[in-house]
Amino acid sequence: MDALIKPEFTRQYWSETWQDCAWTPGASWKLMTPDGRVGDSGEVLEIDPPRRLVVSWKNHLFPEMEAEGHSRAAFDLEPAGDAVKLILTHEFETADSGLFKGVSGGWPAILASLKSLLETGESLEATRKWPEGV
Repeated sequence: MDALIKPEFTRQYWSETWQDCAWTPGASWKLMTPDGRVGDSGEVLEIDPPRRLVVSWKNHLFPEMEAEGHSRAAFDLEPAGDAVKLILTHEFETADSGLFKGVSGGWPAILASLKSLLETGESLEATRKWPEGV
């Protein structure tokens, strides 16, 4: 779970972002951009290290996505032989959600980069830097 929540990991594979959070149920959660803005925020709904983390999720970078309100992201970790299986479930109440469209392209790259970092010590080049203009 450390790779999902600790800045020394997230900055390497998640576009230089880090999370500001006490990591207790009910705690405020913020995904911070490299320039110090709050990109996304919410609340820790569940945390059971090292098995489960669930947060409410609201985007603040794009007004149309911010207007959608909160979604829910659950990260479940399960043993899989000598490996760990990560299951991400990001749920949306808003039909035709712009955030859903955005994370549908973003999550695969971020998770692939996390996997690469944990297996090889190197994240994927494409996820190391914050995108220009965002």
